[in-house]
Amino acid sequence: MHVTLIVPTKAPPLRHPNRPRVRLRIAALALALGSLFGCSQGGYLPGGPHALPAGQLSSMIEGAAHAYGVKPSLIYAVIDAESNRDPAAISRAGAIGLMQLMPGTSSEYGVANPFDAQSNVAGGVHYLHDLLHRYHGNVSFALAAYNAGPGLVDAVHGIPSIPETRSYVARITAALR
Repeated sequence: MHVTLIVPTKAPPLRHPNRPRVRLRIAALALALGSLFGCSQGGYLPGGPHALPAGQLSSMIEGAAHAYGVKPSLIYAVIDAESNRDPAAISRAGAIGLMQLMPGTSSEYGVANPFDAQSNVAGGVHYLHDLLHRYHGNVSFALAAYNAGPGLVDAVHGIPSIPETRSYVARITAALR
């Protein structure tokens, strides 16, 4: 039996099988960073220069408070706890804006652009109003639901024993005193 062995003189270059995916990810990252940092407005990163003039924020809060029957002091306290009054704040969980609306909540309350402070406050206060109604005016339960979700508050018939949620409720209720 005779076996012939063929050895190529030059091996073809090794190609990474996911190279197109890597290029796509790099392009997506560049696009995301470009939109986050922006050209002239400082972008949408927490801690950036996004503070609203006090009068503008006050006007938004007063309007939403009147429209939904929620006390302005509660709205201010929630905004302070949620975003520290930064309309461009983004949480690790994906909540956006002054009232830190999750994408599903934004959609449910008609907030097309959660970075738009006026829309964010209107949607957030409407949601807060609905939670206050759901829990018969119990501010602590409404705040717990705003933070941890109404499903969890309903499941435990009260404030869940999540340290973050308990701290959140305590911080806001203390600010209201």
